[in-house]
Amino acid sequence: MNMRYSLSSTSALLAAVSWTCFSASFAFVPSTVASTVTTSFISVRPCTPHTVSSSTSLCAVGALVKKAKEQELRKYIESGVEEHVMEKYNLLKENLATINDETLADQVVGPLQESLTRRKGTITVIAEYKRKCGFNPTGLIHEMHVPELLSPSFREYGASAIAVMADPRMGGCDYDDIRHFVEEQRRAKMEVPGPLPVINNDLIVDELQVARSAAYGCAALVLNLPTLGVEQTKVLLKATKAVDLESIVAVSSKEEAQTAIDSGARMLSILHLGTVEDMVAAVDGLVIPEGQQVCKIANILANNDQQLQEIEDAWSVRDQGFNSIWVGEALYKGGADPNEQPGGIIKSMKSKSSLKFASPKAARGRGEGAREYLGDILM
Repeated sequence: MNMRYSLSSTSALLAAVSWTCFSASFAFVPSTVASTVTTSFISVRPCTPHTVSSSTSLCAVGALVKKAKEQELRKYIESGVEEHVMEKYNLLKENLATINDETLADQVVGPLQESLTRRKGTITVIAEYKRKCGFNPTGLIHEMHVPELLSPSFREYGASAIAVMADPRMGGCDYDDIRHFVEEQRRAKMEVPGPLPVINNDLIVDELQVARSAAYGCAALVLNLPTLGVEQTKVLLKATKAVDLESIVAVSSKEEAQTAIDSGARMLSILHLGTVEDMVAAVDGLVIPEGQQVCKIANILANNDQQLQEIEDAWSVRDQGFNSIWVGEALYKGGADPNEQPGGIIKSMKSKSSLKFASPKAARGRGEGAREYLGDILM
């Protein structure tokens, strides 16, 4: 059992975390919001890829989410930070001295980026786990979709990575869910297919969360550039590298994508864009430093219907040159339907079919591509 530091032992950490993010938060929180903030750990992503429409006020949502995350992080520190997390945090602080802008500018492709980047004409899948879902009247995914069952299923059906939305309010998950996925994947070390990397999709706003992600066995985490701002994104990119984690930087425009690359990001997640055309436009013509590689990840939004248009969206972004897709709620639309269970949807998205050859009739089980839609692919 992991020992925890007492409240008195973590008071200095609490002060350090508060001060580290104090100035950064005011750089991108509107003055009307900043005046109401008493403690600025943090600024966080205004929303997740599947929770806010383009008409939503992102600033307003960002302020609310920031406040909730601020309180959550403070409670975590005051309750006593686990010893193995503190060890990672101390290591992070020690290693930060060796990491500068030049380090971020000249990077070697990491294991996760390599696993997400395959030959042209193929697509890899990041399968996201979250308990909260907008397609079920209860607001939760089907009860059969638990980490113990989904973790081996994601691996068996060809996902390249697993993401966990470890935010109780937004995704209904926490760091124990990360631990369950990491431990189950590690047990597959001598199997084929082997273990999948686990990505933390918590609202990362502070170095302590980076250390906690590493301590719980994550391979990478997500940073949201629009909310963090450029300078704080750079700080957290360096912190992530200090504990040998990889970073996926979330952006929602071409300008942000280029800024992320210039800041040292080598994996981009394109979100908050509702159409394939918009996602393609956000990565078209990006200037990539010589000798560097950038992995482009498209977030596949879940449609508000019972069809599986998301599979065609996956084929389309693949045809347009994306390396990987991030799939969340779309995996759980089918509930307990055996033909539309998460593994089958993953396999369908990775199939050899293309919009150039498959008809939309396939969604109804007819015509070219129907087998792929039903997840019944014989290779």
